[in-house]
Amino acid sequence: MEQLPRAAPDEAPRRGTAAGKARRPAETLPVARVAVDVPLSHLDRPFDYLVPAELDAAAVPGCRVRVRFAGQLVDGFLLDRVADSDHEGRLSFLERVVSPEPVLTPEIAALSREIADRYAGTLADVLRLAVPPRHARAEAEPSPEPPPRRPDPPAPGPWAHYPAGPSFLAALTARRAPRAVWTALPGPHWPEAIARAVQATLAGGRGALVVLADGRQVARVDAALTEALEGGAWHVALTAESGPAERYRRWLAVLRGRARAVVGTRAAAFAPVRDLGLVVLWDDGADVHAEPHAPYPHPREVLALRAHRAGAGALIGGFARTAEATVLVETGWAHALVAERQRIRTMMPRVRPAGEDEELARDEAARTARLPMLALRTARRALREGPVLVQVPRRGYLPGLRCGRCREPARCPDCRGPLALRSSHAAPGCRWCGRIAGGWRCPECGDGRVRAAVVGARRTAEELGRAFPGVPVRTSGRDGVLDRVDAAPALVVSTPGAEPVADGGYAAALLLDGWALLGRADLRAAEETLRRWMNAAALVRPAGPVIVLADGSLPPVQALIRWDPVTLAERELADRRELGFPPAVRMASLTGTPAAIRELLTEARLPPQAQVLGPVPVPEPPGPRSGGGDGGAERQRALIRVPRSAAAALARALKEAQGVRSARRAADPVRVQIDPLELI
Repeated sequence: MEQLPRAAPDEAPRRGTAAGKARRPAETLPVARVAVDVPLSHLDRPFDYLVPAELDAAAVPGCRVRVRFAGQLVDGFLLDRVADSDHEGRLSFLERVVSPEPVLTPEIAALSREIADRYAGTLADVLRLAVPPRHARAEAEPSPEPPPRRPDPPAPGPWAHYPAGPSFLAALTARRAPRAVWTALPGPHWPEAIARAVQATLAGGRGALVVLADGRQVARVDAALTEALEGGAWHVALTAESGPAERYRRWLAVLRGRARAVVGTRAAAFAPVRDLGLVVLWDDGADVHAEPHAPYPHPREVLALRAHRAGAGALIGGFARTAEATVLVETGWAHALVAERQRIRTMMPRVRPAGEDEELARDEAARTARLPMLALRTARRALREGPVLVQVPRRGYLPGLRCGRCREPARCPDCRGPLALRSSHAAPGCRWCGRIAGGWRCPECGDGRVRAAVVGARRTAEELGRAFPGVPVRTSGRDGVLDRVDAAPALVVSTPGAEPVADGGYAAALLLDGWALLGRADLRAAEETLRRWMNAAALVRPAGPVIVLADGSLPPVQALIRWDPVTLAERELADRRELGFPPAVRMASLTGTPAAIRELLTEARLPPQAQVLGPVPVPEPPGPRSGGGDGGAERQRALIRVPRSAAAALARALKEAQGVRSARRAADPVRVQIDPLELI
């Protein structure tokens, strides 16, 4: 384990109870270094405790312990045992060993320390993400033994479609560390491709770790691994859906070396896989990969660090490509793994923007129609052959309303939240406070009529049901996500990310309301729009029609038509480099009250290259205002920009400043995020 800083003498824990004074320390390595579960920045370091003789055998590095800290009993992890301490005073004893199971391995402890430092966070916060809560019954159960023989090296399978695919598998089997950014071909074969990469790694005697965006993707890759690896004896799936006890049982199987491969969602990035030989991240641009808990690490960074530290291979894949993945290729950390253009043309759908329709060019009303005749004709023809996918950017019925006369946004008279309609027979209601605004009148013009500003998935399903009588209309979204649909003709209305897989592929797809995605005030709007479109269009059969409701001259639409996400990603990276935005630079976001941000910036010893932008007021969050009006404290956000070479100095400066404020017990916290997903 890497050397960790010791507790300062003036902050070391004091000796415990009178009963503790009579306890005798262990004869060998009597001092335990403990990471206490206290997420205060100025206490982010190990503290020394004495190991009592009666706990000598149980107090092993990596186990959970209970210690007395600042007069309270707190949890912690025993990091190491040493012969003596630098602390001049008397040390407290460990209160007890919660479990002798060494759940924190040296690799994960060192990785967690590096992640905490990189994201200006604390080790305690990272360990909460890395090590799941204990379940004693699951811990007492033995884990199943793995098969006695390694899997055989796989055949190339889907990797034969990529010029470098077979050599990538061969390098994994030979225990080398190939790293690739994989632009996957459209179609349903990506879970099988991942399974074969994992099989090649296991055939070489090393472990594998696969991180996916959601439970449905995990289920698909889990099924592919079960088919490839002797009924699933070599791997486990780690998701929240399995429940805390079962998830901990599977995690222990990985810790004990019984399972050599893991497939799961973002928390699985810290799974303690032994002799790690491959890390896989699918669809790295998905917003669900963003960790909502401090210090907000992205699994792309976690897995890249793990691959670097373990000398493992890496595979970052998806139908689209992010600017961050493009940086990995540009710097030489990874190589591009793409198919030849002729193969792409054979397997891609045929994409047309609705603006190409001659009727739209002639008729103004047709140009403004939400479902133009081109889309309706395409869906009608495709329904003879199978299901049709309809992607709608927004859920709900009418999630946004405007005044019927002056087009001003309709807002709640009480909290100023946006008004919406939940069904065709409902009165307007507030999306924030839930109050009904049946007597609403526009404060600008006095009119009481409302019109749709945004049309949701349920309203779209209703419109399609009237346009296609007798055709089943199914919805997939927040209220209920479909995993799969059969090959029978049907209209499947889905929000982005909830598209079900169709048996045999969809006969066609309609991508509606492109303006709602492209018009967002977001740095990643173009990249994210293309990712959502490609994820939906990839479910369509080869050469199947895809109609996109957007201007065909826009770069994301052109990239979709050509099925060329690489060019758009390179263009996005060049634009961000010119403008000075991530990933071309490192950027930290500070969110809090104006006084707290000023204090943090005053305390922080920022690197000379740092540029502070703001602070500016934070956009109002999607919920009721605190205090029911203007009484809540104003929140602001400041951005700090530095070159990538100064990233470590920036994180260190912010962490030290947070430590100063923590020691002063500052009342107003400041949320610090390094390279947040949303900047605008």
